[in-house]
Amino acid sequence: ATTEGTLVASYNRGMKVLNLCGGVTCTVTGDAMQRAPVFVFEDARGARDFIVWVEQNMDTIREHAEATSSVAKLIYIDFYQANKFAFLRFNYTTGDAAGQNMVGRATFAACSWILDEYAGVKHFYLESNLATDKKASQVNVMRTRGKRVTAEATIKREVLIQQIRVEPESLTYHGGIANVGAILSGANNNGLHSANAITALFIATGQDVANVSESSAGIIYAELTPKNDLYLSITIPSLIVATYGGGTGLATQRECLELLGCFGKGKVNKLAEIVAGTVLAGEISLAAAISSTDWVSSHERYGRNR
Repeated sequence: ATTEGTLVASYNRGMKVLNLCGGVTCTVTGDAMQRAPVFVFEDARGARDFIVWVEQNMDTIREHAEATSSVAKLIYIDFYQANKFAFLRFNYTTGDAAGQNMVGRATFAACSWILDEYAGVKHFYLESNLATDKKASQVNVMRTRGKRVTAEATIKREVLIQQIRVEPESLTYHGGIANVGAILSGANNNGLHSANAITALFIATGQDVANVSESSAGIIYAELTPKNDLYLSITIPSLIVATYGGGTGLATQRECLELLGCFGKGKVNKLAEIVAGTVLAGEISLAAAISSTDWVSSHERYGRNR
């Protein structure tokens, strides 16, 4: 689902190149959804002592959190102390649901027990902004929000030259320069345009489109192989997808998920892998277009306003 004329052609081109070289290997390596409450104390020592107490009572806290859901599982809590504040970042797995509402209920139940049992809390807020819901952030890149998934492929030299008119050496050199640009810009990732693929797939499959904010961060890496082919991979550290619940049950969106073989329980990792593979196709196509100076001419030729 996109309104930009060049994108369909560009992703088709990238997919063709990848398929000619044996396809894409996709691997889900992380799974976590967060809620991050904050507890306010009289001073920093109060916050420090509270964190120690929470660590000592993790089993009971987990019991109260998980009692609210048959799906949500509290896997760990990250602790961050600043000033007189104790930030607790609760991390859950949520099955085939995206899980933001689920983890909110679970965390509220756990924190209600904490507030009943621990004296000295001056103020409490269920969300401190440390979960960074609907926002790009470095903590999500490092710690994962949603699924952490990597797509990788080795693209043959002759396929690159014949299909998208660029050599592997040109792409890797250009990629190194682009990394410098990303550093100068202050970006927390170095991908090209993963948001295009992710947004289109999110709309088509009933995802929460606002989660493109977190999901679009992409860490891309390229190198020449000993045979002078191109190895290319991208890691999406915070891809928030669901195959059950929410908008996935809408008629058109359900149909799209069924076409992909991704509707219902037990399918969410497959959907994450499909999204990552699609993103990689778009990355190779756009990188080649920029490196070979086809970028502007392609938009002139295929843009729908022309």
